[in-house]
Amino acid sequence: MKRRKMAMKGGIPGRRLSAGLPSALLKSCMEFNHLKHLFRQGWLRAGITRARCETVAEHTLGVSLLALFLADEHFPKINKAKLLRMALLHDFGEIYAGDIIPADGVSLARKHRLEKTSIRKVLGRLPRGRQYLALWQEFEDGRTAEARLLRELDRLEMALQACAYEREGLADLSRFFASADKAVTSPALRKVLRNIQRARPRR
Repeated sequence: MKRRKMAMKGGIPGRRLSAGLPSALLKSCMEFNHLKHLFRQGWLRAGITRARCETVAEHTLGVSLLALFLADEHFPKINKAKLLRMALLHDFGEIYAGDIIPADGVSLARKHRLEKTSIRKVLGRLPRGRQYLALWQEFEDGRTAEARLLRELDRLEMALQACAYEREGLADLSRFFASADKAVTSPALRKVLRNIQRARPRR
């Protein structure tokens, strides 16, 4: 199956800018720059314009902030350092794989393979690359307390962004709230989600 071209901001993708750089660190950081240009494709599909569309890097920052604030407040037993590192790395698989969404018709197994190849390429060259890869895989597996919490925070951030777009009058994003409602299960995060839902404009 031919994969569609990912919509991005203008400019040269960071993964091309990394060519010829003298150190592994600079190459990986420049490749991350790609996520500053890569739009979150689901928002575009829902009718959000490119001028207002969130990028993957912006989403990563939002998830990381939620992890910081909510772990401190509601999850005292969680390994916060591990959670934050996982949050910062969890989208690195999209640098070369792109932001694959359900509408693309890509199986979960193929999506995982593409993202794993991507993250190996970007992080594998770093001195602690194996540790970073293990954190990403832990998130993907979703078995540890930190991974499960982060997967819920990922959807919670999506609902928060959907609320922001609705309050700007840009689109009806009910299906994104429905998706978050299925994924967010912990009582503390359910309460946050209910507050986000209450903040939606009346229709």
